[in-house]
Amino acid sequence: MHGPEDVRVGTVPDATRVPGEALLRIRRVGLCGSDLNSYRGRNPLVSFPRIPGHEIAATIVELDENHARKKDPLLAVGMDVTLSPYTCCGRCSACRNGRNNACRNNQTLGVQRDGALTEYLSVPMEKLYAANLNLEELCLVEPLTVGCHAVARARVNSKETVAIFGCGGVGLGAVAASAFRGATTIAMDIDDAKLAIAREAGATHVVHTGRQNPAEALEQLTGGEGPDVVIEAIGLPGTFRAAVELAAFAGRVVYIGYAKEPVTYETRLFVQKELNILGARNAQPEDFHQVIQMLEQHRFPVHAAISTVAPLDEAPELLRCWSAEPGRFTKIMITLD
Repeated sequence: MHGPEDVRVGTVPDATRVPGEALLRIRRVGLCGSDLNSYRGRNPLVSFPRIPGHEIAATIVELDENHARKKDPLLAVGMDVTLSPYTCCGRCSACRNGRNNACRNNQTLGVQRDGALTEYLSVPMEKLYAANLNLEELCLVEPLTVGCHAVARARVNSKETVAIFGCGGVGLGAVAASAFRGATTIAMDIDDAKLAIAREAGATHVVHTGRQNPAEALEQLTGGEGPDVVIEAIGLPGTFRAAVELAAFAGRVVYIGYAKEPVTYETRLFVQKELNILGARNAQPEDFHQVIQMLEQHRFPVHAAISTVAPLDEAPELLRCWSAEPGRFTKIMITLD
């Protein structure tokens, strides 16, 4: 990406492995909403030029043998892996409290630093995750962890009802993680196709918010109580407010999306309901492990969630089409084989 709406395939020097890292041959890269915002010039964290890509499936080409023997003897050359695309400084308050996912100085691949839409990448060994998954499944691990982390932040259990606004890639991760914990899971969206995928991902109920009143639907589905947990995975002021309005008394609200403009609340509900209001950012190692377990148990509709698989030279045109008609696509996956 050379600038907004200026994407080209070019040649860069091959990455070389540094001590403590593994050299990866990139096989699949998923594109997500942050990549689309970068393409449109609406991602304030991105500077240009920038190589995008942080949802990754790759094959180990070289590794640090000494590090592997000490830290993870299961990793080996030729193994397919996925990875965590985040960094942490180890010094800020979040890192000191064991919440490296919220590091103040985080740099995500493809956002604050060059990403994986290139043939080779050198990555710290501790960021790698091996699993009994195929390349498409490995490539879906990271995007699903973001929704999974929101469910973990809410401390969802099997006795609860969870409502999720938005069934894009992140929202589907929350739907699947909530269902995986045994909760009654309500998926809400305006797209029938996305709601159908949410059903396959484990949603107990679906609500088409373009045809149904969300408040009336949730009141009926929860016996008038409201959901114990509401997760907002869209980023609209209306759904930010609705999450607080619709949550049960003593409930929890988790925000994953960013609202694109200031949000005005009826703050009385914060106190009257004694709500826990939480943010969720990125993911922790335990979220990666849970998503891998979920995928290994075939608890997510992988093929239904992927709308397009295409080679690298088609990526610029796909980004243009996605920007013009976002409703046409769910998950775009780029192959570099």
